[in-house]
Amino acid sequence: MRNTLHKKILDMAILAMLLALVVVLQIFAGFIKIGPFSPSLVLIPIVIAAILTGPVGGAVIGAAFGIVVIIQCFTGVDAGGFILWGINPFLTALICLTKGVCAGLVPGLIYKAIAGKEPSDSRILVSSVVAALSAPIVNTGLFLIGLSVFFTDTLYAWSGGTNVMLYIITGLIGVNFLIEFGINAIVSPAVSTVVKVSTKKIFKNI
Repeated sequence: MRNTLHKKILDMAILAMLLALVVVLQIFAGFIKIGPFSPSLVLIPIVIAAILTGPVGGAVIGAAFGIVVIIQCFTGVDAGGFILWGINPFLTALICLTKGVCAGLVPGLIYKAIAGKEPSDSRILVSSVVAALSAPIVNTGLFLIGLSVFFTDTLYAWSGGTNVMLYIITGLIGVNFLIEFGINAIVSPAVSTVVKVSTKKIFKNI
């Protein structure tokens, strides 16, 4: 019982620190403009939350990310999101929240599935890298699905009559995705190191 309580307190402390980091990073990212949308710089702390505290913890931090994005949409900090908000606030909020939650939930599930209950160093490395790389794919993929399903006319209007898929890749979010994916690819080995230290030195004593 004591170990379980200790684990819960530790998870809450980790989530609190990562939550603060996510809010600060996302606010900062809102002032970086690449096309109509801003790149997400918060996916690594979301992945760390998912790995260290589990899929639910990742989903919680992802939800916080989504809420900050929603605020940036209706306040105009996110220019593209502001346009979508003006067209349909509910669907815009739904997309932002869904992609945020899943960007934390999916990496947590992937890490848990690959690493197993008593992961070796090699399993930790592989599962951490795959989990980290899944976050930008889920985040961007769900955003594209949401745009394609709920904002088809807007997407066509933005493309100016050109090929929509080409516009998405080259003008809308292609560069943002590459930045997000690149950051996660570069930092993911460091994530595995954090996980190794946490697993061996912290959770072993609770």
